[in-house]
Amino acid sequence: MIKTTRTIALLLAGLSSAAIAALPAPAFDTARVSQDIKTLSSDEYEGRGPATPGETKAVAYIVDQMQKAGLKPGGPIVNGQRTWTQDVPLLMSDITGTPKLSLNVAGKATPLTQGAEIAVRAAMTGQNGVVIKDVPLVFVGYGVKAPERNWDDYKGVDLRGKIMVLFVNDPDFEGGEGDFGGKAMTYYGRWTYKYEEAARQGAAGVLVIHEYEPASYGWATVKNSNTNTMFDIVRQDPRASHTQMEGWIQKDLAAQLFKASGLDFDAMKKAAQRRDFKPVPLKATMSADYQVAAKTIISKNVLGRIDGKTHPDETVVYSGHWDHLGVGQPDAKGDKIYNGALDNASGIAALLELARVWAKEPQPDRSVAFLAVTAEEKGLLGSEFYAANPVYPLGTTVGVLNMDGPFGWSKTKDVTISGNAKLGLLDMLVADAAKQGRRYTSDSKPEAGHFYRSDHFPFAKRGVPAISYSAGNDLVNGGVERGKMLDEAYTKDRYHQPADEWSADWDSSSVPDDLGLLYNLGRELADSRLWPDWSADSEFKAARDESKAERK
Repeated sequence: MIKTTRTIALLLAGLSSAAIAALPAPAFDTARVSQDIKTLSSDEYEGRGPATPGETKAVAYIVDQMQKAGLKPGGPIVNGQRTWTQDVPLLMSDITGTPKLSLNVAGKATPLTQGAEIAVRAAMTGQNGVVIKDVPLVFVGYGVKAPERNWDDYKGVDLRGKIMVLFVNDPDFEGGEGDFGGKAMTYYGRWTYKYEEAARQGAAGVLVIHEYEPASYGWATVKNSNTNTMFDIVRQDPRASHTQMEGWIQKDLAAQLFKASGLDFDAMKKAAQRRDFKPVPLKATMSADYQVAAKTIISKNVLGRIDGKTHPDETVVYSGHWDHLGVGQPDAKGDKIYNGALDNASGIAALLELARVWAKEPQPDRSVAFLAVTAEEKGLLGSEFYAANPVYPLGTTVGVLNMDGPFGWSKTKDVTISGNAKLGLLDMLVADAAKQGRRYTSDSKPEAGHFYRSDHFPFAKRGVPAISYSAGNDLVNGGVERGKMLDEAYTKDRYHQPADEWSADWDSSSVPDDLGLLYNLGRELADSRLWPDWSADSEFKAARDESKAERK
């Protein structure tokens, strides 16, 4: 967080002292929020998978609620008029049938079961099948190539036609210190980066070793997220970003591979944490044979808008993703619908309730957009597409307030954001939270890389001040201990599982505070001449500076 006080920052931006005092938040309808969550996460919406009947219903519901709230269409202009939706072309890929997967270790072939020891994704290269036979496996540590940190796990080894095996997260994770900022995950720790780097290395495939702590979620999440329909933005050269086989393996299987190669799992992990690590060939090969059905589909981002009265070309954005995992593999109870109540029907419910209140309040000076994006669960694809094809110029986008599971388990004493960031927008959030008697708590698990896992990130990496808001875990009833317990239970038993369902006995006592804080922060941005910025040492400041001339 930038150390400058919010009062000084606002005065430097030319605000009057009267504008500094936050307006009292209007009233929010908690029951209406609950009803939105219940509706969007009902079985009728089939888990809101992109390119399914669930998408059609979800998009129609969001548009209908925005219309009823009194918003104007906020999407691209078609035939001289703004539309409610933005088309998002996506490559959709499915594995058809049961994939044949096996390892050959020391001359012995061992079949692997999809979803059990291994989880491979449908190829995102556009090909209609994957056939590889006895392809060598090479352990490449954490799979990181970071010239600015003088770090290269590859050391010039030719990986063309080979399958990379690597750890998730950064080399610093275990020791808590080093060249990658300690426990806080960098983008190098994300599996998305590792897939991209495997493609740059020319590998035939990549297998990420799953462990709960460095991944920050269990195997059920890996299985459910990787064995269903896959999506990607439509790319001119998909093989530049993807290998033909991408997937994860269980830690126990990786340990067996290392042992069969005369290696110790823990010793290899320690070796991979050093700058002098070199790739290690494993005494094993892999074979795979499965068909892939790939096609291009059009999904939808939804946008509503309130026009600004004095600076309509400057935009404050509220965002959240409407999608979830759809219908997938059944759980132990036979439930196949991944309802996504908390993740993220709750964020869309927050978006809609904010829209209703904004539409009834005095017209803001700047425009306010309400953006519901698609395919977050497939890699932030809807927000990535919008940020690459913005309806409103990013240079004059004042800030983005994203909501992904924004509400607390009950009323909280604190607030937080996904990951850690250094920007004036966070300073404003902290100051406004203090007016509610709440404090800011930094991300308790920076090693999980949350900053790179929510829909604010495609905006942030292009320089737009952006945060993803969440209530904290210091509960008025039960404190941090109870909040942490509930958070861990959700991650273990419900996150990306059919059990993420709406319940009538949910505690909604945090809703008024959370929505009030988001409203007041948005109102400050919309009724001021403030342009929040990144700190001088932020990796995103240079991109924001490039568009400075667009801002008056």
